[in-house]
Parts: sequence; structure tokens; C-alpha cells
Amino acid sequence: MSDPAPHLLIVDDDERIRGLLRKFLARHGFLVSAARDAAHARRILSGLEFDLIVLDVMMPGEDGVALTQALRETIVTPILLLTAKNETEDRIKGLEAGADDYLAKPFEPKELLLRINAILRRMPAALPETMAPKVLQMGTVRFDIERAELLRGDEPVRLTATEVQLMRIFSEHLREPVSRAKLVEDLGRDKGQAQERAVDVQITRLRRKIESDPKQPRYLQTVRGEGYMLAPD
Repeated sequence: MSDPAPHLLIVDDDERIRGLLRKFLARHGFLVSAARDAAHARRILSGLEFDLIVLDVMMPGEDGVALTQALRETIVTPILLLTAKNETEDRIKGLEAGADDYLAKPFEPKELLLRINAILRRMPAALPETMAPKVLQMGTVRFDIERAELLRGDEPVRLTATEVQLMRIFSEHLREPVSRAKLVEDLGRDKGQAQERAVDVQITRLRRKIESDPKQPRYLQTVRGEGYMLAPD
């Protein structure tokens, strides 16, 4: 029996774009729902679960960045932001708010498809309950590599798909520096300084979740001239 098709939510105030994306993604095997604004998206999300949300930044009322930040308080569903071309600050704010990736408008539909598939591939797969966990301890925080779970004490800490992938990359190179360029490559992103800066933003967000003092990180360290290194207890 084949796996069900991934279910995507498109959130864009432009009816024409919603319709085009809906038809294009449906032709490529996705189930697609659409929302016209943040309020509409919230109503849909209250009753349905999605595999990924494609969210326009520039919307009237509550914009895409604000909605991303609010959603991250309750869900870990991957979010791909659609941003205005050359609006670098919007992209950085979006990543800081919890988005997994961004794509600048105008874009080729095929590139959107590639980005969506790359994000979905990074999502942790469900594992049998009998598998023995492999855990990284970082003070009061621990990360179960197999289950892709981060816990502070007994309380779960929500991780985005990108944050899970970063933890898994670092777990394969414990106490070894990993360059920003390699992180970009392993995350399936295009090469370039903009993507390396985006990785820096993701590292900052991840530190807030695993460090007692993110400004003076003990576990997710910066190695000058070499990159980042995870050094658990």
C-alpha cells in the first residue's frame, strides 16, 4: 500500500497565485489546500494537519513572518516562506521566526517544487518503538537522535525540520567543526553567502533551545575560521 500524498497548505492573498500553485502542485502528486490570509489559515489549521505550509510574507493584516512566529508556539509543521525579491531582512526575520526555508518572488514553479521536496526529505521518519535511543546530553537538555526529540528535563522542546536536520548533521561530527558551506550543502540549499547567513540564523535559533546562555554557548560552539561544533557532555 503506497504512502498517502503529502498535504500542503498554500497561504497567499493573491487569488491567481493560489490557483496556479494549487493546480501545479496537485499535478505533481500533492494534496493542496489554500487560505487567503492568516485568519483563514488559522481556521484551516485548527481542524487539519499538514505536511508543509507555503506562506506568503506580504499579506494584509497579519503578515507571514508574524504568522510563522505564532504557529511555532504550537506546531512544528515545516514552513516555506515566499518573500519579495531582494528583501533580505524579511528572509532573515522569517528564519528567526521559525521558517525552514524561503523562496524569493518571482520564482519558477519547478524551483518551488524542488524546495518543497527538499524540506519534506528532511522531516524525521517515524521509527519503531523498540529501537534503542541514542541520546546526546547537554546539561539539562537531551536530544534523542533516532526519535528526533529534544527534551528539557521531561518537557519536549519543539524543533523545526531544519533544526532536526542540523542536530543530526552535528551528531555525525561530534566535537568536530562543521563548516558553514558543508551545512548549506547537507541541508540541500543552494551555495552562496546568503544561504550561509541563513544557516547562522538557524544556529542562533537552535542555541536558544539547547543552551542555558545562548550568547555564551557551551555545547553548540563557534570555531573561528572553521564553522560550528557540537560538544555534548
